[in-house]
Amino acid sequence: MSIELKLSRPSRVYRPGESVEGKIITTLTTSVSYHKILVTVNGTVNLQVRGGVAGVIESLYSVVKPLCIIKKSTEVASSAGKLAPGRTEIPFSFSLSSQENGNHGAFYETFHGGNISIQYLITADIMRGYLHKSLSATLEFIVESDKASLAGPPVSPELVRFYITQDTQKHQLLPELLTAGGFRITGKISTECSLTDPVSGELVVEASAVPIRSIDIQLLRIESILAGERIIADTSVIQTTQIADGDVCKSLTLPIYVILPRLFVCPTVLAGPFLIEFQISIVISFQSELSKLYPKSDLRTPRPWSAMLTLPLRVFRT
Repeated sequence: MSIELKLSRPSRVYRPGESVEGKIITTLTTSVSYHKILVTVNGTVNLQVRGGVAGVIESLYSVVKPLCIIKKSTEVASSAGKLAPGRTEIPFSFSLSSQENGNHGAFYETFHGGNISIQYLITADIMRGYLHKSLSATLEFIVESDKASLAGPPVSPELVRFYITQDTQKHQLLPELLTAGGFRITGKISTECSLTDPVSGELVVEASAVPIRSIDIQLLRIESILAGERIIADTSVIQTTQIADGDVCKSLTLPIYVILPRLFVCPTVLAGPFLIEFQISIVISFQSELSKLYPKSDLRTPRPWSAMLTLPLRVFRT
């Protein structure tokens, strides 16, 4: 005895205003009587402040009340009936209409973060009465921004020029990095990027007194939650992309090409109760005997054998 949900689109990607169609598929060994069959769609923004981020007072708000985006139910079968043995397919459909959204919020894009998650779930319930347990199945579908609602023409990625030297670092560096000319890394990188495009740019090592061990590009997310009367922000790493392994030839142009992982990245959100923002960090690690003592050190933590630059990244959909 099993029940599953299957949508008409294998990608399970939908936009506001579209119709979501699918089937409830049951596989039974014997016939099953039911009172009614219900399909419910729930869209919520789940907010949670982790203990390591918040203080004593903020920990009281460790789980903030979820924000409802959409919640509605559709009766696929409103009267009692019986499901035959074997495989049965029951079609259903509903619309992601903002007009039916009531007083709920906007259709934010699906996002799976550390403290904030935006999810849209479909639940099918075959209700069998008080004496029998209902048969249920749940499936997540993906919501993307409505392209028709985007104002203005697509924005071309903005490339920002940067340079990294010993003078731009605020933490203590290895003594050898401060002598013999230090180091200088220049380049340019996009700070405004479409979800469907990579973060692109280029990097050049103009000079370095110490051989380079690796160059990494880190994609960071900043999740901010309004807890009580304070805003609690947490920065975490989404992914790390290595663009150079070992010492780099001087004046050689290295391409920067970072693909944004879907579900873990969404358009930048600046809502009242929560914020979802992103950053891009360039980390230069130099060869040092001291670094061998910390082989698993966090690249975000300033170390004497590393230099870094972090820039804001605005993500949007075109």
